[in-house]
Amino acid sequence: MSFFKTLAVGAAVTASLALSAAAPAQAQERLTLKSAKSTSSYYVMMVQLAEMTRKASDGQISPTVEESQGSVQNVKESFVRPGNFLFTTPPSLLASARTGEAPFEGTTNDDARTLFVMPFVTIHFVVGADSGIDSVADLADHTFIAGGTGTFCEKRTNKILDLLGLSESVDIAEVELSAAGDAMRNGKVDGFATCSAHPTPQLVELATTLDLKILSFSEEERQKILDLDPLSGPLTIAAGTYDGQDTPVDTVGVPVGAYGTVRMSDDVAYFVTKTFWEWKDKLADENPWWDGVTREMIVQMGAKVHPGAMRYYEEQGVTIPDDMK
Repeated sequence: MSFFKTLAVGAAVTASLALSAAAPAQAQERLTLKSAKSTSSYYVMMVQLAEMTRKASDGQISPTVEESQGSVQNVKESFVRPGNFLFTTPPSLLASARTGEAPFEGTTNDDARTLFVMPFVTIHFVVGADSGIDSVADLADHTFIAGGTGTFCEKRTNKILDLLGLSESVDIAEVELSAAGDAMRNGKVDGFATCSAHPTPQLVELATTLDLKILSFSEEERQKILDLDPLSGPLTIAAGTYDGQDTPVDTVGVPVGAYGTVRMSDDVAYFVTKTFWEWKDKLADENPWWDGVTREMIVQMGAKVHPGAMRYYEEQGVTIPDDMK
């Protein structure tokens, strides 16, 4: 029998999410939260979610956060990871996994199940403030890191450069994203792409020691990028988000979801989903990137909803499209 016999729900957030005393103390559940690079905002989010789950379950769920190379690795691991495995990815990668398209050639998989919504990925194209590069088009004939090797960011950046007719003129550097700051200081590269909810910790830190410029996309460029992924949307990084960023930056955001798999327990899926939405405001008090996340955005997650999560959404009267049931 599952340890989730009942949930004791009260008015106060701090009390409402504790497990019922009817739950057997010895039946602790393990939950793995697969994150991204430790320098990314998504790693910070996963740490928040792990702590939230541990507190809300009164220790009955034992969460472990694992660093990863990014969403591609997360999706590949979701094919085989047993038990309660929670991971993040843009929905477009799940669509590629279902059809066996790059970067999942040779296999197809439809095991991912939607739990809840994560803050959108923000596309950042970053260059040195004194590089003479003032627009995305100016990247022609310059050296650029497309993102972390093998990541969604690298894949999306290369597609953007191709869409904008820059793939042949931009020299893509084979440098790990973690080394971008040193590579810019040493003159080996002129800029890099990073894709994470803003403000991303890596860029916050780098901007304190290096004069940077985040490039805006023109309206025409942005529309071409949005046409690539209809679920994406226009996004503006407010002035002052990073040191030295005195004007707003017009870019795009890519939806991201938190997913389990068909092997995740219904009770764990229900508890984690319910806890997330009831703690969301508290999470946003610590990190404002949670503010823009709403239940209505579930329709953008692009994968069937986990039965345990579906129980919560039905209780809340959230409309789930038939193709996600």
